[in-house]
Amino acid sequence: MVLSKTSSQSDVSVHSTFASRYVRNSLPRFRMPENSIPKEAAYQIINDELMLDGNPRLNLASFVTTWMEPECDKLIMAAINKNYVDMDEYPVTTELQNRCVNMIAHLFNAPLGESEAAVGVGTVGSSEAIMLAGLAFKRKWQNKRKAEGKPYDKPNIVTGANVQVCWEKFARYFEVELKEVKLRDGYYVMDPEKAVELVDENTICVAAILGSTLNGEFEDVKRLNELLEKKNAETGWDTPIHVDAASGGFIAPFLYPELEWDFRLPLVKSINVSGHKYGLVYAGIGWVIWRSKEDLPEELIFHINYLGADQPTFTLNFSKGSSQVIAQYYQLIRLGFEGYQNIMENCQENAMVLKEGLEKTGRFNIVSKDNGVPLVAFSLKDRSLHDEFEVSEYLRRFGWIVPAYTMPADAQHVTVLRVVIREDFSRTLAERLVLDIQKVLHELDALPSKLMAAAEGKKPAANHLWHPHNGFANMTDIEKQREVTEVWKSFVRERKTNRVC
Repeated sequence: MVLSKTSSQSDVSVHSTFASRYVRNSLPRFRMPENSIPKEAAYQIINDELMLDGNPRLNLASFVTTWMEPECDKLIMAAINKNYVDMDEYPVTTELQNRCVNMIAHLFNAPLGESEAAVGVGTVGSSEAIMLAGLAFKRKWQNKRKAEGKPYDKPNIVTGANVQVCWEKFARYFEVELKEVKLRDGYYVMDPEKAVELVDENTICVAAILGSTLNGEFEDVKRLNELLEKKNAETGWDTPIHVDAASGGFIAPFLYPELEWDFRLPLVKSINVSGHKYGLVYAGIGWVIWRSKEDLPEELIFHINYLGADQPTFTLNFSKGSSQVIAQYYQLIRLGFEGYQNIMENCQENAMVLKEGLEKTGRFNIVSKDNGVPLVAFSLKDRSLHDEFEVSEYLRRFGWIVPAYTMPADAQHVTVLRVVIREDFSRTLAERLVLDIQKVLHELDALPSKLMAAAEGKKPAANHLWHPHNGFANMTDIEKQREVTEVWKSFVRERKTNRVC
């Protein structure tokens, strides 16, 4: 079939401009093609489509690392064909993972002896790390209840309503009740007092967040530990704490070394952290560290020998790449404590530049805190004409991806925009973003309010409506744009996926 540009065929086939010198036939979109094509054509077809993706450097929604040094890129590519699970075949990679586990455990002040090895494992990300930590808490609680002759079929975890969606996944997948502390206006993290009130004899752990995805704020783990110790003493329970430090685990030790949130607190039994966030590694690496061997039940560890030697394993995944483990080790020895500290301080300073620029506009309330993850969460002071979702949509024409989302219960009425400051977000970019936000506000101010138009039962004049590709487009295009925005808003009110990054 000769390459055609009809819209009907575009729905079922894939076309490429530059690959046409190699291939004249359209490729089926959802079926494997019957015949092979030249490698140059395959590359060009895929490359053409990928150009439509957003620029990762301008994706300010994501906490995930988007830049590494060329030397580390080389190491990643050299190890991309290694299957990490084959520890006997790749013993050096296994050794590097063990070094990372021990470095991170010491960073989190694990109570290790001089020659004692840390207990932990590398994971695909913090989601898998949280699953493993949760399973360890559940199994340990069940074993204790069985030994005491008590029911063990109704475990629960206490968290704040601001937790990342992976906690809901764990609860649903592994049949654990999730008891959430509701938020309130002006207080967007878990209240330690209310959390401890929800603890009962079936609570396998309380999960605290070091760096909420909503506004970057660190929860008060020390206060939680104090209250929980008191309740445990009164009830005879031994309810522990897990710290979800996915975002803050590689920030707090360098910016706030005196802050007690880690294994210095006796009830903290495990901590997860994302190496692919502020650990400064590309997506695909997380870590979970346990306080001691006693906190990881032995029956959860599997021993296999069909890859050449006895190998202990405790992961949800089996095969996985070695590259990110090697990249994490590179960053730890390349940067050292000094390097990480410098980067985190720079991120914090750039966050302040952005915050001050937004405050100078006089149009926004700042929702984020200065002593947390380097991000800026902000909301419009006046939403009578336009809202945060419109600001987010209009920023896309400048290339910026800035998410807008509503807070969880009981603060659903608060809508927020959030900019995550990563290593590759410079001061120049921060200043540029403020200018672009000001342009967006100016253009939105010139538009008729959709709220006022709805109240009057009228449609705004089409010639006043701006369209990112066609200038001032007709009403139908704008109505479609706004309809998509409304659907998105209803979607994010019900789900937490808007904050998963």
